[in-house]
Amino acid sequence: MYKDFYKPQNYVNRELSWIDFNGRVLGEATDAANPLLERANFLGITQSNVDEFFMVRVASLHKLAAAKVTTTDASGLTPEEQLDAVNEKEHRMVRQRYEVYNQQIIPELAENNIQILHIRQLNEKQYEFIRRYFNDELMPVLTPMADDASRPFPFISNNSLNIAIQLRRRIRPTTQRQEEILEGDQEVHRRQTEPHDDRQEADIKFATVRVPEIYKRLVRLPGENNFILIDEIITEFLSALFPGYEILATASYRVMRDMDLDVAEEDTSDLLRAVKHQLREREHGRVMRLEVPRSIDDWLKEQLIDNLHVSERSLYEVDGPVDLTFLKKLAGMVDGHDDLRFPPYKPYLDPALDMEHNIFTAIRQKDYLMQHPYDNFQAVVNFIHQAAVDPDVLAIKMTLYRVSGNSPIIKYLGMAAQQGKQVTVLVEVKARFDEQNNVRWAQRLEQMGCHVIYGLVGLKTHCKVALVIRRDEDGLRRYMHLGTGNYNDVTAHFYTDMGLFTCDHELGIDMTNLFNMLSGFARPAYFNELRVSPDGIRSFINAKIDEQIENAKNGNPALIRMKMNSLSDKQIIARLYDAAANGVKVELLIRGITCLRNDLPELHGNIEVHSIVGRFLEHSRIYYFKSNGHEEVYLASADMMTRNLNRRVEELYPVTQNDTKAHAIHIFDMMWKDNVKARKLVGDHYERIDRGSAAPFNSQEYFVAQAVKLNKEEKKEKKAQKHFSAVFETLSRHVSNLHLDDRKDE
Repeated sequence: MYKDFYKPQNYVNRELSWIDFNGRVLGEATDAANPLLERANFLGITQSNVDEFFMVRVASLHKLAAAKVTTTDASGLTPEEQLDAVNEKEHRMVRQRYEVYNQQIIPELAENNIQILHIRQLNEKQYEFIRRYFNDELMPVLTPMADDASRPFPFISNNSLNIAIQLRRRIRPTTQRQEEILEGDQEVHRRQTEPHDDRQEADIKFATVRVPEIYKRLVRLPGENNFILIDEIITEFLSALFPGYEILATASYRVMRDMDLDVAEEDTSDLLRAVKHQLREREHGRVMRLEVPRSIDDWLKEQLIDNLHVSERSLYEVDGPVDLTFLKKLAGMVDGHDDLRFPPYKPYLDPALDMEHNIFTAIRQKDYLMQHPYDNFQAVVNFIHQAAVDPDVLAIKMTLYRVSGNSPIIKYLGMAAQQGKQVTVLVEVKARFDEQNNVRWAQRLEQMGCHVIYGLVGLKTHCKVALVIRRDEDGLRRYMHLGTGNYNDVTAHFYTDMGLFTCDHELGIDMTNLFNMLSGFARPAYFNELRVSPDGIRSFINAKIDEQIENAKNGNPALIRMKMNSLSDKQIIARLYDAAANGVKVELLIRGITCLRNDLPELHGNIEVHSIVGRFLEHSRIYYFKSNGHEEVYLASADMMTRNLNRRVEELYPVTQNDTKAHAIHIFDMMWKDNVKARKLVGDHYERIDRGSAAPFNSQEYFVAQAVKLNKEEKKEKKAQKHFSAVFETLSRHVSNLHLDDRKDE
């Protein structure tokens, strides 16, 4: 029975597993096989990853600990114990990140004549440049903020970079001050005063200056590919902001606050207003982490700790510049050096799905399985575009979880509404860190005439589906796109996701029922082919696992293969343990959190887990079951996480057409074959795969090569068609001018 596996020692803590995942990303920053600028980017990604982790996951633990919650997670740790373990592990990770920065990235950049310089390294010309830059650009924008008797410690906003300053008033020669006579109803004699007369206060002062975010962190210097951090420039010329004071010490610092959106939805009748209110409130959340340089002056450190109310475990001293996310921008600022970047490629766009062809005719003939970014996301944009302009399209229904800041899909949905089509869009305004963007888009869609649903109370709508109702010659037909990832044309370039174009009749009925559920009071009794969480996906996956257990018990080979971002649900893990214990072979591709461990003796070595971390962020979800030659393949928006299965609206859908099913299986096969970017789970941690004598195989590079090959073949075919067309025209001209004497053939 699967519940027999409900023991703490059988589970890995979710938060610690996430830190291990970020360690695998850090491994890409140290991998010499990756181009150098891409390695710098990976290092920047580890920083932004951990920033979000503290703003949300660590913040959640702090709330539980503050509420004196002592219940444990699946691994047996209380919230307070998790906080201790997380901070201890992350302190080690910080040291590793800065070792990579100081010992690998910076020296190797310098070897390639890409310099991130310090003030002391500047030549005369470069120093004059930053002096002028400060005076002309920065000085008018900067605002010094004092902390004294009349001005409280200023609010430090989340993720902002700041400079802490220790000051002392310069001692000026004492002179006899003249008395000032104030004229009015009655003459008053008093000593002359001045703004902020602090002679009665402490000799040492604290002030802070926020580094303006409107400027790039990296400032280009004279000379090819020479840069300096903007906070170093500001620090060098800080004295201009504090005339009459001597600067004793400075240090950059940054805080990460609790940014988790906490909407009490059961108490609100206006979800949009509640989200807007929470967006304002969360800016003042509790400090989760304070970052300072290791060289910080002790007095400054104490001032920050006391005023920001930071515990010792939440103080992070770094050996280098605070906040390494600037490295994500470096590759885009460096001139030349294409050899230090991943080689560019063009994703493949099936001609049947371009704007020169009728996409609905193509989908009516067959299903299309897309794998982004290797297949061009433009096909999805084209689908919505054609739906907007096609006079036979009656309605478009779509869910949007995350979209880009300049989304073409939003534009085409608005265009469709303005042309009189019925357009219904569910915009999830609770999508983490996209709340403000989504609120803006939702209001814009309403202005353009779309019917907008602002998510559901108590649930996040995470499914990625689009439904187009079209009047074909033989009646109404539903055309659909179901995806594993967001309708975001920007992230589609570097997230691997899958999507299915289909007009399957039963799936179409399910989609109609799903949208009726999202927009109205409908509660479908069942779905034919679609599985919808909450509840629906969990019960379906459980049933499929049980089927494989039964097959194995009957002596038949049984296989479960799953690809997902994270595996953390206690029950699903226990059922996979149960399957393995009963002889089912389990193969898992998990990019991130892995709370399962595969070294339990009861499993008989039947669970193997790989994690691929590479050029693209693995985001697709595949669920595959095979026994007795019978194969079932499903794609989904959901991971096997409790939140996805219990607290979100997610979709899981079958891939049934022979060629699309074979394609999905091939995709999994190629990723399972990866021995370059894949790591293998050993107990509770991942290790690089020992290839032995096997040839190296990078699945992401393989899919890129396939896209390049298809583009070449299409280009060759177009060239051949163009040549044939030209020859045909030439022959036609000549034939039309022939005058044959038919009598010669008699």
